[in-house]
Amino acid sequence: MADYNSRLKSESMDFLCDAILILQNRDECYRFFEDIFTINEIKTIEQRLQVAKMLKEKKTYTDIASITGASTATISRVNRCINYGADGYNIILDRLNEK
Repeated sequence: MADYNSRLKSESMDFLCDAILILQNRDECYRFFEDIFTINEIKTIEQRLQVAKMLKEKKTYTDIASITGASTATISRVNRCINYGADGYNIILDRLNEK
């Protein structure tokens, strides 16, 4: 896969990516995420990933909203990212499916 030229690219962002990549297990992820994110930030990211998973499973917006509590605006935004974004959701969900 070729290097991705992100709009977020910076030395500080590289440091954050390196920090996440160095985590070795789920326990370390919990510890790091609890320290670095607020509970609301974690819940938002968690919800978006669940929305993406359900969209890839071809669930309806109504079902997704009902199960996750996400607004239709959030579901639509995630759907746009899946179809026209940087491919981040697709990379993660494909790898999780292979696991």
